[in-house]
Amino acid sequence: MAIHVVKEAQRCLQCKRPMCVEGCPVSTPIPDMIKLFLEGKSDEAGNTLFTNNPLSVVCALVCNHEAQCEGHCVQARRGMAIHWSSIEQYISDRYLDRAELHSAEKNHVKVAIIGSGPAGLTISVILAQRGYDITLFETRDKIGGVLRYGIPDFRLPKTILERYQKKLESLGVKIRPNTTIGGAITVDDLIRDDYKAVFIGTGVWRPHALGIKGETLGNVHYALNYLVDPDVYKLGEKVAIIGAGNAAMDVARTVIRHGARDVTVFERSQTVKAGEREVDYARADGVQFRTAVGVSEIREEGPVIHQLAYDDEGKLVSESEGELFEADSTIIAIGQGPKDKIVNTTEGIATSENGLVVTDGAGQTTHEGVFASGDVTSGAKTVVEAVKYSREVAEAMDAYLRQFVEA
Repeated sequence: MAIHVVKEAQRCLQCKRPMCVEGCPVSTPIPDMIKLFLEGKSDEAGNTLFTNNPLSVVCALVCNHEAQCEGHCVQARRGMAIHWSSIEQYISDRYLDRAELHSAEKNHVKVAIIGSGPAGLTISVILAQRGYDITLFETRDKIGGVLRYGIPDFRLPKTILERYQKKLESLGVKIRPNTTIGGAITVDDLIRDDYKAVFIGTGVWRPHALGIKGETLGNVHYALNYLVDPDVYKLGEKVAIIGAGNAAMDVARTVIRHGARDVTVFERSQTVKAGEREVDYARADGVQFRTAVGVSEIREEGPVIHQLAYDDEGKLVSESEGELFEADSTIIAIGQGPKDKIVNTTEGIATSENGLVVTDGAGQTTHEGVFASGDVTSGAKTVVEAVKYSREVAEAMDAYLRQFVEA
């Protein structure tokens, strides 16, 4: 590994008040894990990490560490934070194959999990370990959701998901690939077939549009669609990317790896929205950035851009005349929202104005026995945030399902 994880672990100060833990959305007990690791108790550390966060091995790779655990490390004030992500990846990756997951005695209460992204995977593990009969429905041919189809392999090797699937199967989780709920099968069908609870974790797979002329042209694409299967796109050597969030960084770096020689990211605001580390990697790969730039139209030859001027309070005060930025292809990466197949085929599931599923504080929707968490309820967030709220929803589902266990 690039980081010598043992020497890095030895730098930990074992703070009495570990700010790294406070900075982690799932409160990973980082100093305790480092102590166990240095004592040669890696399996114990791995088990604790997995219990706290079933996607620890994933989060170690894709979390925005500089804004969370590592960003809160007191060592950062002295020069360099403890590189916990490398230590966590070492422990979690080693443990994933060695872990022997066990479930409580089967209670024969059936639960349907719709979507195998971070939320669905987290809840599947927790409830399967508690003895529930879990069926995981995935609309694509392989599990992972955004982990597989939205994050490039160079950031998250898909072999991790294959290993993870084996753990699910060892817990007795049944997986139905290529099955869309809201098509031939509805939520009402699941309830008819005696599923006592249904969890919706379908994520956000509808790209946001700019709403400008030219979005339907043949050389214009949406980031989310591109990342699902980059190999099928022929983008040319010069590519313009509209938007500068983390998804845009993934797209830009993927585009370069697929042969583009000139990639420019355009952002309407004055600052790039993606995490610092992701931006640094993109720059290292050769991606160019232009901020305070608006786009009014997309042509076959490329986007029409306008330089924007802001005052000291960040208010737009003027913009230049449009000029053509020549590009072989343009990719739009300004976010995404939820699809509506499930809510349109199920009565009683309320949604917000922007189509997100409405839930109470425990993930219960307005439909009896139907729960939801993850991006489909909050909009696009991070993997670790999906894990955090899904753990809470799993507890609420368990409490709800107990009435059927005891019956």
